[in-house]
Amino acid sequence: MIVGILKEIKAEENRVCMTPAGVEVMISNGHTVLVEKNAGTGSGFEDDIYLNAGAEVIDTAKEIFDRSDMVMHVKEPLPLEYELIRKGQIVFTYLHLAAAEELTRALIKSKAVCIAYETIQKADRSLPLLTPMSEVAGRMAIQQGAKYLEMAQGGHGVLLGGVPGVDPGNVVVMGGGIVGVNAAKMACGLGAKVYILDMILDRLRYLSDVMPANCFLLYSSPATIRELIKKADVVVGAVLIPGAKAPKLITREMLSSMKRGAVLVDVAIDQGGCFETSRPTTHSDPIYTVDGVVHYCVANMPGAVPRTSTLALTNATLPYAVEIANKGWKKSFKENPEIILGANVVDGHVTYKAVAEAFNLEYTPADRLL
Repeated sequence: MIVGILKEIKAEENRVCMTPAGVEVMISNGHTVLVEKNAGTGSGFEDDIYLNAGAEVIDTAKEIFDRSDMVMHVKEPLPLEYELIRKGQIVFTYLHLAAAEELTRALIKSKAVCIAYETIQKADRSLPLLTPMSEVAGRMAIQQGAKYLEMAQGGHGVLLGGVPGVDPGNVVVMGGGIVGVNAAKMACGLGAKVYILDMILDRLRYLSDVMPANCFLLYSSPATIRELIKKADVVVGAVLIPGAKAPKLITREMLSSMKRGAVLVDVAIDQGGCFETSRPTTHSDPIYTVDGVVHYCVANMPGAVPRTSTLALTNATLPYAVEIANKGWKKSFKENPEIILGANVVDGHVTYKAVAEAFNLEYTPADRLL
């Protein structure tokens, strides 16, 4: 199979979907790898390293799309790429379609085989290709929250860890999954008073055993959220419903009860965001203020630390990419129940139920297309 590694074109996205080491593994499995010129530069992997690994470096994205059986990205295809995607071509990347109707309809029109990193799922319901970026984003959420609490950045001047004789800051983490736990670990390490909210009691029981003493586990409800955000300095939105839009947990009306200069960090923004007032921002223009509350809603947070993110992402995606390339998409879907759950759009059909429901489109189970 010919596999194409595309340069990211989303604003300030410096990750690349495969390292040179990953290319070497792909080639050792008998595949040809095309890498777009300068695709890895932002992550510290120059073209000559890819050439030494056995890849062919290609000047344009168009040639990559034209020649490749499978194309890989980190982020979702952008409008410039819609017309380049071919019928039957495998597109393997993060898609987040439930929050992107235009992209969904473009992929339907393309009749490509679109496999989303974020909906590949193991039998234990874990999301192996979302996990590494969730770990990065969760940890970054506290770094950014702490920074934007500084008065010069628009916050109200609170040091999350406090100092002896002064109370630490309050951090509310909505969601006890990978993002939430990593955010809470960072906030606890700084010395903040941290609350994790979740609706799965078994998860709360587990976290109560493993999290430090300055982390408090609470069952999530609208009433609990309303009370906690009144004293919160940083709120991290970390709620995920795989493949579906994120629920809106903080409404515009609720902002009026929060401290002026508090910070909302919406890690769920790729899935539409879990605050009603959230809208995607970029690393160069990361924040805006609504009713005195600072919003940080960067849609590709791990792109700010591309070296770490690219290495972590390739570690997770490479085994699946090799399997898809070795077997083809039909055999991969038949033999690996994790991969078939990644199928979002196949040959013009929406094959992920939450995406179909988001836009009132017809849903076709992927196994019917085999």
